[in-house]
Amino acid sequence: MNELLAALADPARWRLVVLLAERPRPVGVLARLAEARQPQTTKHLQTLERAGVVVSQRSGQRRIYALRPGPLRDLAAELGRLADAADRPGGPRTTYDRYGSSLRAERLAAQGPGWADGRSFRFLQSLVRRPELVWRHLTEPSLLARWWTPDDLRVCELVFEAREGGRILHEYREAEDVDNSDPIAGRAEGTVDEVRPGERLAYRLSPLLADGRLAFTAHVEMDLRPTGTGTDLDVHYRITDSTVDSADFVAGIELGFGQSLDKLAAALTADTRGTDGTDSTDSTDSTDTRSTK
Repeated sequence: MNELLAALADPARWRLVVLLAERPRPVGVLARLAEARQPQTTKHLQTLERAGVVVSQRSGQRRIYALRPGPLRDLAAELGRLADAADRPGGPRTTYDRYGSSLRAERLAAQGPGWADGRSFRFLQSLVRRPELVWRHLTEPSLLARWWTPDDLRVCELVFEAREGGRILHEYREAEDVDNSDPIAGRAEGTVDEVRPGERLAYRLSPLLADGRLAFTAHVEMDLRPTGTGTDLDVHYRITDSTVDSADFVAGIELGFGQSLDKLAAALTADTRGTDGTDSTDSTDSTDTRSTK
């Protein structure tokens, strides 16, 4: 496939493919119709033949070339599969487009300091585990690291001190930056405000701009309510101290935090632990996670 794509990428060769799609033709005719010299045309045809997209046969003093439709159909099918994958409903491209629309709107709205103050979001998530286990996933860094980023990011450093006044540090990278060779994608710092194990968690968290300034402060309140099938997690997210440069962050809150909570639900579903602390799912990774209880 790579050789075929390379062969078709040249405009002169593509012109020959178009001419051969009409009918088989000899080299001389192809050179004349393509307005090219015959030696150049011959070389282009040889490249196309090596790529498998044309065949040739000698007829007297002429060499006649013809197009092989099979490789083009295979290429068209592969391109169709790629387009379908990118365009599947609810897929990453849908998320990309939604974020783009939100980004444009928030950048227009960000006219001065405090522009987003008072904005709030609410997230409701039904979880299949009891509050005690949900609490551990909300407060233990090794478990937080499994879900506390949107789909295309991963936690690379995390401090969460689950006590009032405790420190929070959340640093993350692109999910595919496995060797940490790219710059970090983001960093946030904050403080824990309220801790009622199994019931309520509140904290403040501020994403940092590239120059180290705070983009805004998020006031996050999480209430856990037991249900017959597990736990309802009710999250209130409120913005203060917003700067003009915070628009890109604000645009991603609803999508990003929603994706994180979906990852939390999946992590809890896969977690076979009971509330006695037994754990058959723990694994060692490279994430730097620290906590102080």
